[in-house]
Amino acid sequence: MPDTVRTILVAAATAVVTTAAAGLLVIPRLEARKKRLVEVHAARDAFGAHMLRIISACAQLQNIQLPAADDPDWTPVLRERLAGERERWWQQIDDATRWLIDNVATYATSWPMRHLIEMPITYAGHARMVVLSEREEATKLELLLELTVPVQRQYFGWLGSRARHIAADNRAFAQTIARLTAEPTAP
Repeated sequence: MPDTVRTILVAAATAVVTTAAAGLLVIPRLEARKKRLVEVHAARDAFGAHMLRIISACAQLQNIQLPAADDPDWTPVLRERLAGERERWWQQIDDATRWLIDNVATYATSWPMRHLIEMPITYAGHARMVVLSEREEATKLELLLELTVPVQRQYFGWLGSRARHIAADNRAFAQTIARLTAEPTAP
């Protein structure tokens, strides 16, 4: 009987020590890692959301132009409201590119391969510079779409779409970057 009690006490003590050690050493590390992973994935999700906002706002700005000043179908109030909407869309683009450049270290460095890290860094910097440039509006919109669509598809597109378009997306992105670095920023 004493051997049985001793075995039970040793087993209980081992369980208490193991649980205490895990609670003090292992669990805090796992919780810290979990917090970092949640932050990385939230930043990746925000990266994708900001690119979609840029694509959407660019499309709206391209498709909905201000009418001519002498167009009789448009009242001054309606023209002013449309101008306000267009300004709001530009503000969304400005806010999105500002977020992209301010948070690039969080989301870009979370991917495992060098190419997957460099593309978002290059994208964020060039997209922000396009918005800040003195180019004409139509040129800015064209460049932002040429920069954003390939990156968005490669990071957040359907897997089949990514595989099918990888070469074309990389080529289009590289050509747009080459165009941006070759031309002056003034109109």
